[in-house]
Amino acid sequence: MSAPAASAPPASASAPVPHASRRLALGVIATSLLMTVLDGSIVTVAMPAVQEDLGFSPAGLSWVVNAYLIAFGSLLLLAGRIGDLIGRKRMFVAGTAVFTAASLLAGVAASPGVLIVARFLQGVGSAMASAVGLGILVTLFTEPGERARAIAVFSFTGAAGASIGQVLGGVLTDALDWHWIFFINLPIGLAALVVAARVLPADHGLGRAAGADVIGALLVTAGLMLGIYTVVQVEEYGWVSAPTLGLGALTLVLLVAFVARQATARTPLMPLRILRSRSVSGANLVQVLMVAALFSFQILVALYLQNVLGYGAAATGIAMLPAAAVIGAVSLGASARLIARFGDRNVLLAGLILLIGVLGLLTRVPVHAHYVTDLLPVMLLAAGFGLALPALTALGMSGAGDGDAGLASGLFNTTQQIGMAIGVAVLSTLAAARTDTLIADGLGRAEALTEGYRLAFAVGTGLLVAAFVIAFAVLQRTEREPDA
Repeated sequence: MSAPAASAPPASASAPVPHASRRLALGVIATSLLMTVLDGSIVTVAMPAVQEDLGFSPAGLSWVVNAYLIAFGSLLLLAGRIGDLIGRKRMFVAGTAVFTAASLLAGVAASPGVLIVARFLQGVGSAMASAVGLGILVTLFTEPGERARAIAVFSFTGAAGASIGQVLGGVLTDALDWHWIFFINLPIGLAALVVAARVLPADHGLGRAAGADVIGALLVTAGLMLGIYTVVQVEEYGWVSAPTLGLGALTLVLLVAFVARQATARTPLMPLRILRSRSVSGANLVQVLMVAALFSFQILVALYLQNVLGYGAAATGIAMLPAAAVIGAVSLGASARLIARFGDRNVLLAGLILLIGVLGLLTRVPVHAHYVTDLLPVMLLAAGFGLALPALTALGMSGAGDGDAGLASGLFNTTQQIGMAIGVAVLSTLAAARTDTLIADGLGRAEALTEGYRLAFAVGTGLLVAAFVIAFAVLQRTEREPDA
């Protein structure tokens, strides 16, 4: 069931865009996503070099990642709605400019404080551009087949970007220095700005009167920022500590107040009608579980390769490239045709089954693994991500009209970040606790680390099974419509 359409034509509607311009626009949107994803994975590889050069403490170093994550995750919903109000092109261009300028600041940073500020500003720029990217895409590509292919390109860019970032981060850090992991964004960002200004369709938005809910904006932004901060600090304070429980309760109060505000506000920031679509609400719930589970594949497998098998940074990225290759082959070469033939829901379910196989195999990974027999099959089964993500993205955007496309895009990206934060907090904490317990019992470090990672993979498998059940139950009556 789709959300009801607005009674009047949306103010952001624009004239049809030529086919060549739409392809260029898709390229710009995918490039922006690639920069965002690369920036997340490329930094993790260079963290030891950053710590040594700038003198970060171990606790302070985590804020190189946390500052970006908090800004990005908490501002997506707000940025998406503002994009609907003032124009999505304007928001996308402004966000790309902020991200590019912040990358320059991060590259020249000579102290921990400057780098953390720059990373926060990168998160702000990424949120501004990412929140409206999908909204622009679904309003540009309205024919179902074209939209499915465009979403496949978009999904591949996000899925493969993490593996590319790990390789690129290792190469740049080893060949030059860590500053270049940020400088590389400058030519890409400037080129994206030039092309975006020329090819993205101009839209004037709905106007501030259509949704300028200042109180709602403050509530949801504060709630999400505090919630993500609470999650990323779990490893330091613990799940049942006073800071975690207190901040978690305050987060819940803020988010409940936001929902209550949206139900009564004359011009809500997030009209609750968008959640009446089973496809939209179900897809966002499934995404939280899927992304939380796949954190264990994207991050913990890399840690396993380095900490247990002794791979270097570049070798780790190369070892994970087969996953990026099969994801690309499936998402770009097959997903659109499969979705057109079998529907979004069925393709999503098939992808989730393959991903359950990925983490299920990893629960048995040995201490002395052979790449070809123990890990390569896992990388190949990652093709399930190339099926699941395009189908999930299509479902998550299916209930959005032209006036709500930025909001739906911001919501979909927000639940992705919430899933990632949950994955970081839950799976990494469980793995670390299991490892510490076994080391204290006298087990060797490699064996203890492996057992910790296995536990995380097992929990991730359970999350994927839950995602499959919800997708089957909630989306079972959702049928693929002939037109968007």
